[in-house]
Amino acid sequence: MKRGPELLRLAETVVFPGFEGKSPPDWIRRRLGEGLAGVVLFSRNIATPSQVADLTAALRGENPQVLVGIDEESGEVTRLEAAGGSTRPGNFALGVVDDVGLTEELAADLGRDLALAGVNLNFAPSADVNSNPDNPVIGLRSFGADPDLVARHTAAWIRGMQSAGVAACAKHFPGHGDTSVDSHHGVPLVAATPAELRDVALRPFRAAVEQGVRTVMTGHLLVSALDPAMPATLSRPVLHDLLRVELGFEGVIVTDGIEMAAVSGPYGIGGASVLAVAGGADAICVGGEHAGEETAIGIRDAIVDAVIEGRLSEERLADASRRVCELALWATTTPRSALSRSDASGRPGDPSIGLAAARRALRITRRSASAVFPLPAPPHVVELAPEMNLAIEKDTPWGVGEPLGKLLPGTTVTRLAASTATGGAIEAVLAAAAERPLVIVVRDAHRHPWQADALRHLLAARADAVVVEMGLPGRSDLGAVHIATHGASRVCGQAAAELLAGDTGTA
Repeated sequence: MKRGPELLRLAETVVFPGFEGKSPPDWIRRRLGEGLAGVVLFSRNIATPSQVADLTAALRGENPQVLVGIDEESGEVTRLEAAGGSTRPGNFALGVVDDVGLTEELAADLGRDLALAGVNLNFAPSADVNSNPDNPVIGLRSFGADPDLVARHTAAWIRGMQSAGVAACAKHFPGHGDTSVDSHHGVPLVAATPAELRDVALRPFRAAVEQGVRTVMTGHLLVSALDPAMPATLSRPVLHDLLRVELGFEGVIVTDGIEMAAVSGPYGIGGASVLAVAGGADAICVGGEHAGEETAIGIRDAIVDAVIEGRLSEERLADASRRVCELALWATTTPRSALSRSDASGRPGDPSIGLAAARRALRITRRSASAVFPLPAPPHVVELAPEMNLAIEKDTPWGVGEPLGKLLPGTTVTRLAASTATGGAIEAVLAAAAERPLVIVVRDAHRHPWQADALRHLLAARADAVVVEMGLPGRSDLGAVHIATHGASRVCGQAAAELLAGDTGTA
């Protein structure tokens, strides 16, 4: 077999690269005209909604049916609102509220924003059941630890998103929730038996398939009960036998970022891409960290060489290409719900939906009868900020200090990280809060010993402090008043700030 134009076209179709810049570079424009079927946007490509609309229009000028993907989960994982923080809470807060109508409404509103911006493929929702509270990469991205709850909200989220004509993507198959390793850095092991997988992790994916989800994203997970040798992204028993045959999924299987160490470490980016397509994947997502043309060409050529050498069948590649093209046709022709905004260049979304959801997710525990709450005066706020995983933009705003300062002018804020939360820094916080209310904001304190130590030190000196937990709920018996937001997006901080200030506004 020779490296002919048809083989190159088939391989081109299954590579979804990212790129640098707020407008398409020349190499993306050129390759869209040569058969490239999809691209992936990251926060580096986004400034304003109108700019993204211009970018996607330029892409469609080269290929009218291009698939434009984005990783917009809302909440903690946002690309559209990375600079200012999400106006919508994440999945965990929605699971706490447990109103599937609200989940569907919020996803539909997000889908309309994506469609207006020209995005037609969203790599969300996370259908992972977060059954391991020490999970370093899922956490608040999951609807919760109950598989039935996660299943019904996954289905509702998909209904809402796809009503706007944007393909949803259930991830990370077959379930990243019961893991303790971040697949950006290593290979997580899923030790569940086949029966346990079907009872827990697979239940939301089954609901997603039944709901008609258009795409499913693989997880870079070693599921020993299904394939003791290959991570799920590269595994035919997982992708073909389980997802295609047993669950009956007929849409596009897309990989998680193929440059992630869990798969690229042992096989290289090109080698992992070949194994993924051979195993049953239809689209290779790449470019989060390797956004140049050379990476995309390298993947394409590795796939072509594998077909020529007999390591990948041309039939499997043609099947993958067909599925991608069918998705592109769906995204181009499917009816959409009303796409109207008073100002398409303004801030995304209907803020009332996200704020209402964030308010409903708040839970307050008053432990001291003498606690003065809401706050009687502008407080000093200390925010204990952990290092986040690579799925979450490190500079995305979160916390309660900034929104509380708008409601209670004179509020002061100290933010501490693991490297700066020294004894001297804690004493400085206590000094700054002398004669003032103290608000302590933590995020997944149960996973970070330094936060637990700092919290213990602060509460020993100030038993009257208010503790705001913006990560997974931990102990609610800390502080005179404990507030659990069940989310760390900007709107969750706003809802908590309203509660602290006694603001009774309604969404």
